[in-house]
Amino acid sequence: MKTIRMMFDHLHWANERIVRALQTSERGNPQAMRLFSHMLNAEQVWLTRLQGLDSSHLPIWADKELEECSKLVALNREGYAVYLAGIGEGDLDRPLPYKNSQGTEYTTPIRDILTHVALHGQYHRGQINQLLRADGLEPPVTDYILFVR
Repeated sequence: MKTIRMMFDHLHWANERIVRALQTSERGNPQAMRLFSHMLNAEQVWLTRLQGLDSSHLPIWADKELEECSKLVALNREGYAVYLAGIGEGDLDRPLPYKNSQGTEYTTPIRDILTHVALHGQYHRGQINQLLRADGLEPPVTDYILFVR
């Protein structure tokens, strides 16, 4: 559980750094915003599934403005903190049934879902940073090692 919790602490820290970087971008970058929106929407979808709720009404690729994204960063942080506080090491290998966005049913261990959420975000933050750099901006460093230092 310690590693999972650290991964999510890093996820939230890195998301906040991306928000600040996007706030300082004068021109804005629609592609970066689309990826950031997607990443945060996916975090919300997975949290809803982890809570045993239906996520079919939640969009995965809906574009959001930066202010909405900032609010979703905080909402996701709070939701995952509550969820992770309510589970223990023994819950991580418990299979969780859910339906994907196309309605297909799957069953995946909670540990794998949580790992996916953390890695999915890191993947897209890398893409966002690449887009910011192409716009001539210095992207925020979101590496895990910087976080733990």
